[in-house]
Amino acid sequence: MKLAIGSDERTQLTDFIVRTVNQKGYAANLFGQLAGDREDWSLVAQKVAEEVVRGDADEGILLCWTGTGVSLAANKVPGVRAALCGDADTARGARLWNKANVLCLSIRNTSEVVAKEI
Repeated sequence: MKLAIGSDERTQLTDFIVRTVNQKGYAANLFGQLAGDREDWSLVAQKVAEEVVRGDADEGILLCWTGTGVSLAANKVPGVRAALCGDADTARGARLWNKANVLCLSIRNTSEVVAKEI
């Protein structure tokens, strides 16, 4: 599985997520600060969303301070179903019932423990 992962900020949480994805054997295409680019959250969200829609990634993960901005921006790309999730049950429901293909997380509110559960 290939994931597109993007954030406008590089933090301990974003590094943890990328490291965890790699340890699970998934390929990761990185965007925004994770790729060393200084880009606004809306542009990072658009790039990750387009990567998923094109099929260059199976799914996406987006992060910003609250998670709200990237979820709104990603959902503007036709074919993307981005869901802002704060726990594993919400993420599971978003995939099952809403067919979400982009997970959005809050850098401010998501701990590494919760991110791993999700």
